[in-house]
Amino acid sequence: MNEIAPIRTELPQGAPNQGSEPAEQKRPHNIEAEQQLLGAVLTNNDVYDRIAAILRAKHFYDPVHRRIYEVAEQRIQRNALASPVTLKPLLEDDPGLAELGGPAYLVRLAANAISSYAARDFAQMVHDLAVRRDLIDLGGELVQRAASAEEADKPDELIIATEQQLYQIAETGQAEKGFQSFLTAVTDAVQMANAAYQRDGGLAGISTGLIDMDKKLGGLHKSDLLILAGRPSMGKTSLATNIAFNIAKAYKRGKLRDGSLGAVDGGVVGFFSLEMSAEQLAARVLSEAAQVPSEQIRRGDMTEVEFRRFVEAAKDLEACPLFIDDTAALPISQLAARARRLKREKGLDVLIIDYLQLVRPASAKDSRVNEVSEITQGLKAIAKELDIPVIALSQLSRQVENREDKRPQLSDLRESGSIEQDADIVMFVYREEYYVEREKPSEDDHSPAGLQKSEEWKEKMQRLAGKAEVVIGKQRHGPIGTVELSFEGQFTRFGNLAKEWQGGGGEEY
Repeated sequence: MNEIAPIRTELPQGAPNQGSEPAEQKRPHNIEAEQQLLGAVLTNNDVYDRIAAILRAKHFYDPVHRRIYEVAEQRIQRNALASPVTLKPLLEDDPGLAELGGPAYLVRLAANAISSYAARDFAQMVHDLAVRRDLIDLGGELVQRAASAEEADKPDELIIATEQQLYQIAETGQAEKGFQSFLTAVTDAVQMANAAYQRDGGLAGISTGLIDMDKKLGGLHKSDLLILAGRPSMGKTSLATNIAFNIAKAYKRGKLRDGSLGAVDGGVVGFFSLEMSAEQLAARVLSEAAQVPSEQIRRGDMTEVEFRRFVEAAKDLEACPLFIDDTAALPISQLAARARRLKREKGLDVLIIDYLQLVRPASAKDSRVNEVSEITQGLKAIAKELDIPVIALSQLSRQVENREDKRPQLSDLRESGSIEQDADIVMFVYREEYYVEREKPSEDDHSPAGLQKSEEWKEKMQRLAGKAEVVIGKQRHGPIGTVELSFEGQFTRFGNLAKEWQGGGGEEY
């Protein structure tokens, strides 16, 4: 058997220049592994299917190997044969290949191929060495930019840019799940049902702390994108804050059924507050927990009893795993990167974004609809990648106000096409009390008709006071319908609404 021609020791054409030959030789690589892996692909094209999920042409150190793999990949993807004979006319004019002996080099690669069963291990090795080279390049670039005194390279921006590049490197080569047997899927479904059964027929997902909503949704499910929409003043942020607080307050860490440690109840919550500051959001949570009106907290207008209750609530909440990021106008790529980092450092079980229209796309698009589409697809990708429920708040268009029945529906979503398509669940917050309150008849009309109208309005207000609805307009794995909740505006708190047979009217239970 002929040996493979030795690879040239000078810097390959197209490889990164690190300044000197000794420095270049320190860059991690394994030419023999690349040669034998290429040989395996050229002798058995089925090998490509095993390694395609983790290996790209850019991962090869030698540029000639890079081009060979690229041409072979293009042919295999077209269901055409990739062999030394079929690649010869496509590469015989390649100057780099000519240095190695021309098309005869392809034959020698095939002759020294590894067994197909070892191909994935060799592919992983080639990929890992490429990642090491990328890290060396990133480190070198960081050193150069940090050493320069250019105004454009501010330290904070440099840290963010480097962090983004690190995440991009980390994401390369992640194996795709691909097809799985029906047995595996059935086993997962049975385990999910068993988890719900162990909770006395309760939830398969994370509890929101709102009983009727949990019954309708079955809790918050992993990998789901939930859209919570409403017009201004309906209480979108309040409901999202309440859910976040309920989940974080119930957090208990323990051993999961797969043996790993994680949340056995409640969860770690990440909250991107793109509109409201972290302090304002914290004040809302404290208002709910301490039962002190939020406007009194802002003004500092509290009695001694209320202030003591406020301080005690703050102490109780210190250990709550609720993390707030109030950076304005975050691009979807940075939002994803920060969510990954939170999951890695603190854990992450639920992610909330307030609100969707304030997230920026990674790059400018030709229309707002396309921008929102990129954002919703990005949020759904985060939910699947991190295996967590993602709740994104969304604004509704003004056309709601022009209808007599102001109860929202799917067509009211701004840029509704992509939002409705990508979301697993779409919910609307609706408080009829808000609209009826603004229809208050004039107090100066003392005529019989005016007095009757005033009386009817008071009766209606009494019936609607302290009540809210969450309209479930779409749910992939459950029914649609309406969930009734209590709402205490002074504490910005949603709660469970007691039914008539339980007594107490609008009281919580």
